[in-house]
Formats: sequence, C-alpha cells, structure tokens
Amino acid sequence: MTGSESADDDQAACWPDDLIDESDTARATVDPDGIVTGWSEGARRLLGFRPAEVIGRPAAPLLAGEPPSETLRLLQTLPRWNGTATLLHRDGHRLAVNLLAHRRKPDCEDNGSSEWLLVSPLARPSSPLQDDALVMWAFARSPSTTALYDTGLRLRRANADMERVIGLPEAAMQGLRVSEIVVDPEGDRTEQCMRRALETGEQQHLQQILHLAGHERESIWTTSLTPVRDAGGTVRGVLLSAHDMTEEHLARGRLALLNEASIRIGSTLDLARTAQELADVAIPQLADFVTVDLLPAIEGGDDPRAGSPPSPVMLRRVAYQSVLEGCPEVVVKRGTVAAYPDESTAARCLITGRPLIENVTAHAMDRVARQTPDRAERMRRYGFHSVLAVPMRARGITLGVATFSRHRRPEPFEQDDLLLGEEITARAAVCIDNARRYTRERRTSLTLQRSLLPQRLPPQAAVDVASRYLPASTQAGVGGDWFDVIPLSGARVALVVGDVVGHGIQASATMGRLRTAVRTLADVDLPPDELLTHLDDLVIHLSAEAENAAGDIGATCLYAVYDPVSRRCTLARAGHPLPAVTTPDGAVEFPDVPSGPPLGLGGLPFEAAEIELPEGSLLTLYTDGLIEARGRDIDEGLDALREVLARPASSLESTCDTVLQTLLPEDRAADDVALLIARTRALDAAHVATWDVPPHPSAVAETRRNTCWQLAAWNLDEAAFVTELVVSELVTNAIRYGGAPIQLRLIRDRNLICEVSDASNTAPHLRRARAFDEGGRGLLLVAQLTQGWGTRQTYTGKTIWAEQTLPIT
Repeated sequence: MTGSESADDDQAACWPDDLIDESDTARATVDPDGIVTGWSEGARRLLGFRPAEVIGRPAAPLLAGEPPSETLRLLQTLPRWNGTATLLHRDGHRLAVNLLAHRRKPDCEDNGSSEWLLVSPLARPSSPLQDDALVMWAFARSPSTTALYDTGLRLRRANADMERVIGLPEAAMQGLRVSEIVVDPEGDRTEQCMRRALETGEQQHLQQILHLAGHERESIWTTSLTPVRDAGGTVRGVLLSAHDMTEEHLARGRLALLNEASIRIGSTLDLARTAQELADVAIPQLADFVTVDLLPAIEGGDDPRAGSPPSPVMLRRVAYQSVLEGCPEVVVKRGTVAAYPDESTAARCLITGRPLIENVTAHAMDRVARQTPDRAERMRRYGFHSVLAVPMRARGITLGVATFSRHRRPEPFEQDDLLLGEEITARAAVCIDNARRYTRERRTSLTLQRSLLPQRLPPQAAVDVASRYLPASTQAGVGGDWFDVIPLSGARVALVVGDVVGHGIQASATMGRLRTAVRTLADVDLPPDELLTHLDDLVIHLSAEAENAAGDIGATCLYAVYDPVSRRCTLARAGHPLPAVTTPDGAVEFPDVPSGPPLGLGGLPFEAAEIELPEGSLLTLYTDGLIEARGRDIDEGLDALREVLARPASSLESTCDTVLQTLLPEDRAADDVALLIARTRALDAAHVATWDVPPHPSAVAETRRNTCWQLAAWNLDEAAFVTELVVSELVTNAIRYGGAPIQLRLIRDRNLICEVSDASNTAPHLRRARAFDEGGRGLLLVAQLTQGWGTRQTYTGKTIWAEQTLPIT
C-alpha cells in the first residue's frame, strides 16, 4: 500500500461517505477542441443530460447563445475564469448558473495540452439562523486570538483563545476597553490604532511586545485591527485579531545569533581572542554572563590527555563577558588557573562530556558556598538563577568548558537555549582547536627558524653590525626571512638578507637550506652576481623535488660584499628591495642596484653594482615586511625608512629599534621582518702594505726582506718566521705558474693576512708529494702553518691568500 493510499484510507475512515454528497456539484471537463470529456451526476441533475448523451460531443450546444467575444479572448490566456453563464436544459429551458472554470493539464498527458474543468454548485435551501450559528462557532473556536469591539472601543465578544491568553473569561472582559484589560503602554497604542481604523475605515497592523499577567516572560504579537461594516457599509465595530509570534521571534533570534557567531568567532588564529569572541557574541542574546575556561595544556598547543580530567578539575580562565559594565560578577581573572570541585557545574559538564542546565536552587547555592565561598557570594549578590554549561570539544579532543549564566533575564535556560549554546560553542571549539594547532606549529617553526638564524654575529674589522628578526603576527604565521654576516678573505665581509615565499615549517626549512647554500658559495669567493646565479639553480632544483606542485619554492635575496681596504661594496639582488645607504653626513640614498628576477624563475641573468662607501656609512638591508604594510604603499614605506635613518642615533642597536617601532604597526607585522644594519670601517695605509713583484725568481728574496721590514714596523716580529715561509711559497708559485702582473699584499687586521695576486686563472691545489719528488710540499706547508688559506677569482686573474692568528697583546 502506498503512502497516498494509506492517507486516503485514513481520510475515508475519518469522513464517512454520507457526509459528502458529490452530486451537489455539477462537474464537467472539456478538452482543447471543445469536446466534453467528463460529466458528473451533479451535471446530470443540473441540465438533465445523461453522460452518454454528452461525453464525446461538442460543449457549444449546451450554451444558450454565443459567449461574448471578450470572454472568449480571456479564456485563451487566463488560468481560471468565473462568471454567470446561461445554459440549456435537456427539456429546452434556460438556466443562469454561477460557473467556475479551471484550466488544468490532465495527469495522463505529457504533450503540454490542457483541458477545462467546469464546476457549478446546485441550489440548496439554507437557514440563515444555522449560518449565523456556524459563524459564531467559528469565531469562538478560531485558533487566532480574536475579539470584537464596538465603536466605543468596548469589548463585545472574545473567543476561547483570547480568554486563554488574557487569563480571564469573556464575561469578565465584556464592556472593557483594551487599555483596561491589558495594563501596558501597548494597550494605549492599540486603542489609538483602533480609533484610526474606525475613522478611516482601513485595516491597521501592529507589532507589539507585551508582558501579560500570568506569563513568565514577554511575548511578541502581530495584531490586525479590521473595521466591521454592516450591510449598508457603515462601520459598526473593530475586529482585533492577534497572533503570538514569540516562538518565531526567538527562532529568528537564534538563527541571527548563529549567523553572527559564524562571522565573529574565529576571525584570527589567536586562541584567547577566539575564546573572547565566543563570550562577546553570547551577550546579551543568550546569557547575562559568560566564561570560557580551557584545560591548561591547550594554550601551549599540546593535546590534553585522554579521558576525564583528574580531580579536582584545573581550568585556566581565558575569557569572560557580562551585560554589566566591567564584569563585576567575575571571580577568576583572565590567565588564572583555578580548581573546580567535582560537584561544580563546570566539572560535571567536563566529566560527563555532556551539556547541562542547572537552576540555582537554595540547595545548589549551599553546595557552592561550601566548595567556593567567593563564587557563592557573587552569585547571591547578582541573583544568578540559571546556568548552562557546554563542553568545548573538537576533533575528539576536550578543550574546556563554556559557562552561560542568567541573572537579569528572568526566564531560565530551556532546551532550545541548550541547543543554541551547543552550536555556537562547537563553532568556537573548532576555531580554538585550529588556533591551538597553529600555536603548536608556530612554536615549532619559530624554534626551527631561530636555530637556523645566526645565534651571534661574528666580530669583523670591516663593519659593525646590528640585526633584528621579528616573526609575523600569529595570524600570518612564521615565514622564511633570514639574514647573515659571512667573513670573507682579505678582511672583506658578505652581508646577506633573504625572504622565502610562504609561511610555516616548510618556509623555515627552505630558508635553512638556502642560508647554508649561500655560506657554501661564499666560501669559494664567488662574486655576488655569480652567487645568485648558482642560488637560483638550487631553488629550481628544490622546487622540482617538492612533492606537492602547489608548494613551489620561491625566494628573494640581496647579497653584498664590502672591502674595507678599497671601501667599495659590490651588490646584487634577486627580486629583493633596494638597500639603503646612509652617509656620515646623514644623507640617505637607495643605490641603483639592478633588479634581477626572484630566485626560482631561471634563465634570466643577475647584474652586480659597485659603490664606494665612506668610512662610517650605514648599509641597511631588510626584507619587504618592513616597508610593506596594510594601507601603505612601498614608496611611503621607503620614505618613512629614509626619514628614520637620517636621524642621528647613539648606536646601531637603537637605530634598529627605532626603525621597527616607526615602520611596523602596533598590531605586529603581517609578514616576517629581517633587518641588518652595518656601519662600515676602513683599513688605511697603517694596516695595509702592498708591493709589486717582478716575475723573476730573484724577486722572492726581495719580497721576504720587505715582509720582515713591515712586520717589524707593526711589532709583529714573532710572526716573521712563518710569514716569510708563506710569502716565499706563494710568490714562488705565482712566478712559476702564474702570470704578470704579480702583487703581494699584507693586511693587519685582527689576524695577519697575506695575499698574492697574479693574472692567471689557474688555481693551485694541495697534493701529496711522493718520497723522491722535489716539489709539491709548499701548499701543504702553508696549510699547516696558517689558520686558513684559499683562492678567489678576480676579473683579472686570481688571488691566493693565507691567514695567520696573531698573538693577543
């Protein structure tokens, strides 16, 4: 049996066949061609034709004359028609009937054609007294709250629902005005609208909030006031019809609160702020006072232990809000960890894992007073009477509890309030869990990031340096910004700042790999443009190795090499912001360093620029997070940086602090910021000695004598023996294997550096000499006697250098 068949059977059982006489209505159907296709018993009683005499034949002969042309035109477009039609009876006399015609599509046809269903009631005798009684019964039993008032605004009749709502019988209200029945400002407003309905004859509509006697809470009503006219059209009274919209209003309020919660909760990945957003959104629509308490392990990003929390339950207060200014009800302040006894509402909610509603009875208050007297005192003072506690759970983990309390609204929490509290708390719990997971990942990323950044910057004769690294705000996540200071041969130094695209652990790990690669390439003394070319190849390889194509690696970088002897700085950049140069007189410029493409694009060249820096100049390198901010374009950021760097400062450290305080917003940066400021030094003639060496073996002895004389002038006689051996070996190799011009240079820095340059690009290398070999031991001897040695290529040849540690004086 189908559902429709069952419904029909039930209806048949409820309504016996003898209650409905189908023959009291004349029914006929006519197809689009005007042929009669159906004929009921009522139609036979009306016109006298049997079905066999009509069905299958044209309907036009049943009409007494042609219909008006206007009616025929309307029938072609209207879905329904009604009016008076004159029909012919079987015996030939005419009948004027009220006819209602419906255009409908037959159930058995799919071709889009339609037929007309014609219906007309058969005349039956009726009793006006019976009709009046039926009308009065309908008025009395109407589900709408209804009352009839005369022109003096006095109640004449009230139906049963009016009696139920007001709480008075009709007899007690008859003869009274609305303002006398309902003592409320809305009663006067209703009477004003009733007068307007009597004066204008137009229906009036009201929306009202009433606190009726005998009802615990306010109710919301929509009221219609309809003028009642007699047969002559004279207004004789006003019919009041009211509908209780309280539940619909509350339902709309709950939906609005859910919508507001979805918008306001979880605007950031900050755990405390998300909890506060939950407390804020529930006031005052749901509760008068809200607290959010989390398990202590949550704030650190850790997973709480499985199962019920230990007794007593320890919770950290994260957020609260109240309808009262200043939240005077609060006992536990933000950030405080408090113990909750097993019988407390919050503890029972967490132990059972289910939300609960508790009305604050005298017995419950006594229990709270025994366990936590301070809480009981506040609850008594402010009149707490109903509490709703909801566990905060997300992804199978219990995070804490949200507690909603009422002390101003008189009505207690109900089941609908519990469902609403569960819904908004569940949304907040997911956001808090996201914040917790993000906090854990951010902490890991920060730890990795800081371990990969320089722990301390090495002392340099070339520059004094100060640096800052500021991670992005909690919402943006840790990025891949880095900086480095790399000592190079010849007392030179490399300054590096870079920025890996993206945030999180992946960006930090990529940053570490790139920083290591830069240090490795710097060790072989590559020029800045060549170093960026090799680094670009590395980024391309790292991108190819990435498992996820959406995780392509990209980065920007600025690499600068400063030589304190020549006071020249060579720079190259790959998609990175320009550095800033501040001269000793306070002028700030952004040197025109050619902008190469970001690392990872491949196939495009990098160019280097060389500038001369007066001693005491400031070279400022930074990442784009410093100059780019919401509501400010890059040019404005560069202007602000220029203004800060132009101010005199007591130290490089204070300059770094001033730059960050001035350029970054108070709510932290949206991106990581790396800042490196270097003040240049210069090594003058008192620290550098240079000789041109003739390309002849006899010149070796002369270079040894010059070296000894210079060491004596520097009071470095103790280093003379080793230095003579180093100079002799390096100059001999340059004369034998290199090409003119040859030059020897001694640099006295924190260490003693010996450099021999020639025009050959062929670099020497260590090898193990056999027992009877006459050569091959020189570089091995240099390597053993010095702190380090190496080769760097130049545009005109190469330079072999060796560095010795000087005794501390």
